[in-house]
Amino acid sequence: VQLVESGGGLVQPGASLRLSCAVSGRFATIYDMGWYRQTPGNERELVASNDGGGGTYYVNSVVGRFTISRDDAHVTVDLQMNSLKPEDTAIYYCYMKIKINSDTIPVDYWGQGTQVTVSS
Repeated sequence: VQLVESGGGLVQPGASLRLSCAVSGRFATIYDMGWYRQTPGNERELVASNDGGGGTYYVNSVVGRFTISRDDAHVTVDLQMNSLKPEDTAIYYCYMKIKINSDTIPVDYWGQGTQVTVSS
Protein backbone atom coordinates (compact mmCIF):
# COMPACT_ATOMS: atom_id res chain seq x y z
CA VAL A 1 0.00 0.00 0.00
CA GLN A 2 1.28 3.45 -0.92
CA LEU A 3 -0.11 6.93 -0.38
CA VAL A 4 0.70 9.60 -2.94
CA GLU A 5 0.15 13.28 -2.27
CA SER A 6 -0.15 16.22 -4.61
CA GLY A 7 -1.04 19.87 -4.54
CA GLY A 8 1.60 21.63 -2.46
CA GLY A 9 3.37 24.78 -3.53
CA LEU A 10 4.28 28.38 -2.87
CA VAL A 11 1.44 30.86 -2.43
CA GLN A 12 0.89 34.32 -1.03
CA PRO A 13 -0.95 34.96 2.23
CA GLY A 14 -4.69 34.80 1.75
CA ALA A 15 -4.48 32.36 -1.14
CA SER A 16 -5.87 28.84 -1.33
CA LEU A 17 -4.40 25.42 -2.01
CA ARG A 18 -5.93 21.99 -2.26
CA LEU A 19 -3.93 18.95 -1.22
CA SER A 20 -4.91 15.51 -2.45
CA CYS A 21 -3.90 12.05 -1.33
CA ALA A 22 -4.63 8.79 -3.12
CA VAL A 23 -3.88 5.22 -2.11
CA SER A 24 -2.67 2.40 -4.31
CA GLY A 25 -2.41 -1.28 -3.54
CA ARG A 26 -4.72 -3.88 -2.06
CA PHE A 27 -6.36 -3.53 1.32
CA ALA A 28 -9.43 -4.59 3.24
CA THR A 29 -10.63 -1.55 5.17
CA ILE A 30 -9.64 2.08 5.67
CA TYR A 31 -10.55 3.71 8.93
CA ASP A 32 -9.26 7.19 9.72
CA MET A 33 -7.92 9.48 7.02
CA GLY A 34 -6.25 12.78 7.69
CA TRP A 35 -3.45 15.26 7.37
CA TYR A 36 -0.51 16.15 9.61
CA ARG A 37 2.02 18.91 9.15
CA GLN A 38 5.54 19.40 10.40
CA THR A 39 7.96 22.30 10.60
CA PRO A 40 11.71 22.02 11.29
CA GLY A 41 12.47 21.16 14.88
CA ASN A 42 8.87 20.41 15.76
CA GLU A 43 6.75 17.29 16.08
CA ARG A 44 4.10 16.44 13.54
CA GLU A 45 0.83 18.17 14.30
CA LEU A 46 -2.53 16.68 13.42
CA VAL A 47 -4.26 19.24 11.22
CA ALA A 48 -7.48 17.49 10.27
CA SER A 49 -8.94 14.01 10.26
CA ASN A 50 -12.07 12.16 9.22
CA ASP A 51 -13.00 8.85 10.82
CA GLY A 52 -15.32 7.72 8.04
CA GLY A 53 -18.34 7.75 10.32
CA GLY A 54 -19.09 11.42 10.19
CA GLY A 55 -16.56 12.48 12.77
CA THR A 56 -14.06 15.17 11.83
CA TYR A 57 -11.33 16.97 13.74
CA TYR A 58 -9.53 20.23 13.05
CA VAL A 59 -6.74 21.80 15.03
CA ASN A 60 -7.92 25.14 16.39
CA SER A 61 -5.60 27.20 14.21
CA VAL A 62 -7.27 26.03 10.97
CA VAL A 63 -10.93 25.98 12.02
CA GLY A 64 -13.00 27.89 9.48
CA ARG A 65 -10.20 27.94 6.92
CA PHE A 66 -9.43 24.28 6.13
CA THR A 67 -11.85 21.56 5.08
CA ILE A 68 -11.10 17.86 4.92
CA SER A 69 -13.03 15.63 2.56
CA ARG A 70 -12.77 11.93 1.89
CA ASP A 71 -14.03 9.90 -1.01
CA ASP A 72 -14.32 6.25 -0.07
CA ALA A 73 -15.28 5.23 -3.58
CA HIS A 74 -12.03 6.57 -5.02
CA VAL A 75 -10.12 6.17 -1.75
CA THR A 76 -8.84 9.71 -1.58
CA VAL A 77 -8.61 12.38 1.07
CA ASP A 78 -8.30 16.06 0.25
CA LEU A 79 -7.50 19.12 2.31
CA GLN A 80 -8.89 22.40 1.03
CA MET A 81 -6.88 25.22 2.57
CA ASN A 82 -8.24 28.74 2.31
CA SER A 83 -7.03 32.06 3.69
CA LEU A 84 -3.56 30.66 4.08
CA LYS A 85 -1.21 32.28 6.55
CA PRO A 86 2.59 32.23 6.79
CA GLU A 87 2.26 30.08 9.91
CA ASP A 88 0.64 27.37 7.77
CA THR A 89 4.01 26.86 6.09
CA ALA A 90 5.05 23.24 6.67
CA ILE A 91 5.44 19.86 5.08
CA TYR A 92 2.01 18.25 4.96
CA TYR A 93 1.62 14.49 5.26
CA CYS A 94 -1.50 12.51 4.60
CA TYR A 95 -2.17 9.36 6.55
CA MET A 96 -4.67 6.54 6.45
CA LYS A 97 -5.29 3.85 9.05
CA ILE A 98 -5.56 0.73 6.93
CA LYS A 99 -6.35 -2.90 7.60
CA ILE A 100 -4.67 -4.92 4.88
CA ASN A 101 -6.65 -8.13 5.40
CA SER A 102 -8.63 -10.02 8.00
CA ASP A 103 -5.47 -11.36 9.63
CA THR A 104 -3.87 -7.99 10.33
CA ILE A 105 -4.55 -5.08 12.65
CA PRO A 106 -5.05 -1.54 11.31
CA VAL A 107 -1.77 0.31 10.72
CA ASP A 108 -1.04 3.95 9.87
CA TYR A 109 0.31 4.52 6.38
CA TRP A 110 1.88 7.84 5.38
CA GLY A 111 2.40 9.83 2.25
CA GLN A 112 5.81 11.17 1.28
CA GLY A 113 4.97 14.73 2.28
CA THR A 114 4.30 17.83 0.23
CA GLN A 115 5.72 21.28 0.94
CA VAL A 116 3.33 24.17 1.48
CA THR A 117 4.96 27.59 1.69
CA VAL A 118 2.95 30.73 2.38
CA SER A 119 4.99 33.85 1.81
CA SER A 120 4.72 37.26 0.24
